[in-house]
Amino acid sequence: MAHIIVLGAGITGVTTAYALLERGHEVTVVEKHRYPAMETSFANGGQLSASNAEVWNNWSTILKGLKWMLRSDAPLLVNPRPNYHKYSWMAEFCGQILHYKPNTVETTRLAIAARQHLFHMAKAENIDFDLEKRGILHLYYNPAALKKAELSNALMVEGGLERYPVTPEEMLSIEPALHGQFAGGFFTPSDCTGDIHKFTSGLAKACEKRGARFVFNAPVNGIIASPDHVKVKVATRPDDPIEGDALVICAGVASRHFAHMLGDRVNIYPVKGYSITVSLDDEVSQNAAPTVSLLDEDAKIVTSRLGRQRFRVAGTAEFNGENKDIRADRIAPLVRWCEKLFPDMCTRDVKPWAGLRPMTPSMLPRVGPGKRPHIFYNTGHGHLGWTLSAATAQLVAEQVDQQTRH
Repeated sequence: MAHIIVLGAGITGVTTAYALLERGHEVTVVEKHRYPAMETSFANGGQLSASNAEVWNNWSTILKGLKWMLRSDAPLLVNPRPNYHKYSWMAEFCGQILHYKPNTVETTRLAIAARQHLFHMAKAENIDFDLEKRGILHLYYNPAALKKAELSNALMVEGGLERYPVTPEEMLSIEPALHGQFAGGFFTPSDCTGDIHKFTSGLAKACEKRGARFVFNAPVNGIIASPDHVKVKVATRPDDPIEGDALVICAGVASRHFAHMLGDRVNIYPVKGYSITVSLDDEVSQNAAPTVSLLDEDAKIVTSRLGRQRFRVAGTAEFNGENKDIRADRIAPLVRWCEKLFPDMCTRDVKPWAGLRPMTPSMLPRVGPGKRPHIFYNTGHGHLGWTLSAATAQLVAEQVDQQTRH
């Protein structure tokens, strides 16, 4: 049995800790916040969505970004201010367009595998996280966009996903609460939704019961990796570093910084996303809000029904550095979208949130060893951390297990 240190107590770090515990290791999770799941794992869109596995590396994304650059309410917004990391990341992103098809297929397969691991954890530990197994419905407003979506659908089907086209009439039978004129859509019955914060917090408690140690309020300011062990220096305890046999970095956008300390290049850019949580305080609103999860391809908005009294709406991508400010002009489109598609749902009580998605240029997570012995990464999941983490946790835990047992 080895002692493994995990940096980060978001969804990726906690699922990794659990996978390591299942393999019999001693685990210490180091987290800068006071509680688990306080950053990107706090209030995301809620979708466990293999149907959203299409990577963004295509020319249409580039063209839309250029077209939307001067619109503050655009689904994709880029701050044009010069920044080397941002523009070098974008150059690598463009270079990955050649791999659009295989990367989409691979992401789909990983998402399908992750679902089963997550369900296993939830069942084994009796975690209530407002799970809804009602599928995900993709919405399209014009025939040209619907026709274009057939390409990405074929790739996801190649990856093993059951996803099929539906007519406007079939869309209304799937989700009667919808209002609007649609050209059609695609439906994925096996996809689902849930509250990422509830799940991660519940799994963290389960890890503690299994013997894991969580060190909170612990910002890391140094990592020393020698041939036979690892030391993690914490700012709040400078004379008491945490020592282990291996380290797994699951620190979201901060992973790039920690990788640099260790001589590794993990090219992650923080892509900001926003969400609102609508309180459904009256019966009219509860009946007017959808129960099936939606993805509006034009607006790039996703939804989740979290129990009877909450409706989560999330979207947008903002390239603006490590900035977590909640902008009113980015929240307003989410509220307007709700009022347009679900006019009888009250939007008086809306809680806004913003988080930073850790994205690699390829849109694939970085999972595996670093240059130095006993250093591993499980990070860079972008907008699919909730969807993919349970599978990548198994992959990295197996790699750690194999190395530390030899």
